[in-house]
Amino acid sequence: MNRSAQYVGEQTFVVEEAAVVPPGPGQVRLDVAYTGICGTDLHIAHGAMDQRVRVPAVIGHEMSGRVAEVGAGVEGFRVGDPVTVMPLDWCGECPACRAGHTHICHRLDFVGIDSPGAMQRSWTVPARLLVPLPADLSLVHAALVEPTAVAVHDVRRSRLVAGEHAVVVGAGPVGLLIATVAQATGAAVTVLELDPRRRELATDLGLTAVDPATVDVARHVQEATAGAGVDVVFEVSGSAAGVRTATDLLAVRGRLVVVAIHPTPREVDLHRIFWRELEVIGVRVYDRTDYAEAVRLVHTGQVPADRLVSRIVPLADVARAFEALAAGGDVKVLVDCGGDA
Repeated sequence: MNRSAQYVGEQTFVVEEAAVVPPGPGQVRLDVAYTGICGTDLHIAHGAMDQRVRVPAVIGHEMSGRVAEVGAGVEGFRVGDPVTVMPLDWCGECPACRAGHTHICHRLDFVGIDSPGAMQRSWTVPARLLVPLPADLSLVHAALVEPTAVAVHDVRRSRLVAGEHAVVVGAGPVGLLIATVAQATGAAVTVLELDPRRRELATDLGLTAVDPATVDVARHVQEATAGAGVDVVFEVSGSAAGVRTATDLLAVRGRLVVVAIHPTPREVDLHRIFWRELEVIGVRVYDRTDYAEAVRLVHTGQVPADRLVSRIVPLADVARAFEALAAGGDVKVLVDCGGDA
């Protein structure tokens, strides 16, 4: 039998058992080891995406596990192989796909949101979504590959290079990953964060962390850049203040990378964008090259997964996992789905 955590609406999850779904042609059945909870999952749990998510829904898209069964016609994977899933299934026919931007397909199926996800013991998926993992990579750590791929994509889109200065507004899980990946490029990185626990973790990870409530951030940046301003700002906070801060700190021809999902339109200083010839860059999800680099960064320890995973909760207690993350204090909460036994 397969055990799954299902979101049934009104901030409620139930754990149910059903028959295991065998893989059809071109599919693979996975034993899911760990599934991470992200901000989007929290939005779903709070009812903010009920118009998109069909309840009851098995959500979750940050995962690691092993191949349990291989369907007809699948090559390159064997039972027992450690894998993760790149949870994007595109149509291949829309204008975005034809232009080579399949990851932002007009009809994109974001698996774990638009279709059943990984918060279950056994998960059957198309083999084309699988990403192989190194045999010696901890499956706990591997559950961070997906959010790391987000960070890799964001930094790549920013065109950040060694010697440049970057500011990350917000030190939640994605903000910390972006800062870590950005620092790995050789850039000087400053993180702005109000929460003292997150600032402490950022400092422990070797990052420069500043409290924007007590520090004159503009002066700090001016001193660090000899008056020029920073080359890139990653806006990860999702706040109006974060957007204002981003445009204020950028140097001439600086790049503002909009990472956070802003639920409402924000005021943007278009005069500042005009006056300094700033760029505004949108970023969304990732592609295969980003995933491959994310696997490498987690495997080599350049992304300190052991420091970022703060809690692992059994599948039976999935509601408690969501409560813990919503309460703050935890960086990354994983659900143990039972596939690493």
